[in-house]
Amino acid sequence: MTELFHLFKSDPLVFAIVCGLLGLLVGSFLNVVIHRLPKMLERGWRMQCAELSGATNTEEAPYNLSTPRSACPHCGNKIGALENIPVISYLFLRGKCKGCQAPISPRYPVVETLSGLLSAYAAWHFGFGMAGVAAIFFIWALIALTWIDFDTQLLPDDITLPLLWLGLLFNLGETFVSLPDAVSGAIGGYLLLWGVYWLFKLTTGKEGMGYGDFKLLAAIGAWLGWQMLPLVILLSSVVGAAVGITLILAVKHGRDIPIPFGPYLAGGGLIALFWGDSITRMYLHFIAAQ
Repeated sequence: MTELFHLFKSDPLVFAIVCGLLGLLVGSFLNVVIHRLPKMLERGWRMQCAELSGATNTEEAPYNLSTPRSACPHCGNKIGALENIPVISYLFLRGKCKGCQAPISPRYPVVETLSGLLSAYAAWHFGFGMAGVAAIFFIWALIALTWIDFDTQLLPDDITLPLLWLGLLFNLGETFVSLPDAVSGAIGGYLLLWGVYWLFKLTTGKEGMGYGDFKLLAAIGAWLGWQMLPLVILLSSVVGAAVGITLILAVKHGRDIPIPFGPYLAGGGLIALFWGDSITRMYLHFIAAQ
C-alpha cells in the first residue's frame, strides 16, 4: 500500500487515470442514486402522510439503492454485470435493451463519462493528497444533485446536508480554506439565497426558488469559503439566465414553468473549485489596471 501511495504521489498521470476509472464506476452508481433516491423519498413521504392521517399503510416491497435489482422499465429484463460496465456496455448494446431493444437513455453514459473525466481532472489538478480526494467527493455529490434537480426539481437533504458537513470536516485541516472561512461560507451561502427568496416573494408574491438551493449554496460555501460565494452566484446566475431565455425563445418553455437553479449553482461551484482563485486574481488585476 505504501508503494502504491508513493506511485500516486510521484506520477500524477497514474493517479489521474486510476481516479478516472474509479469515477466511471462511481458514475454508474450515481445513475442509481439519481433514479432511485427521489422515489425513495416519495415512498417515505407517503408513509408519513398515511401515519399522520391514520390511514391503513399498505406494505410495499423493499425499495432502496440496492433492492430491487436494476431492470429494463419496458420489459423487466434484469441487467447483468456485463450489461452494466460503464459506457462500454451502452456502446456495445448500441443504446438499446438486450431483451426488448427499447432505447436506453443516453444520460447514463453521459453521467458516467462526466464523473470519470471530472474525477481524473480533479486528481490531476490537485494531485495526490487530501485536496484531490476531497474534490472528487465534492464532484460526485454535485453530479448527483444536478441530475436529480433536472428530473424532479428537488435537492434532497440526504445529499446537501452531508455535503455541507463534509465540507466543514475537510476544512478542519484547511484543505481548501480555513475553518472560519468555511463556517462563514456555509452561513453566508444559506442567508444570501434566503434573503433573495424573501425579497422576490415579498415583491412578486411568488416563490423564486426552493430551500434546497439555500442548502446547496451553503454546502458550496462550506467547501470553498465565503470568498467564492459572489463568483458562484455570478456564474450560476449568468448561465441560468442564458439557458432560461434560450428555453423560452427556442422551445416555447412557458415563463410560469419553473427552471431548476441547482444545476447552475453546481456548475458555478465546480468552476470556482478549479479556477476560482485564478478568475478572482484576473478580475482584481483588471480592476487595478483601470
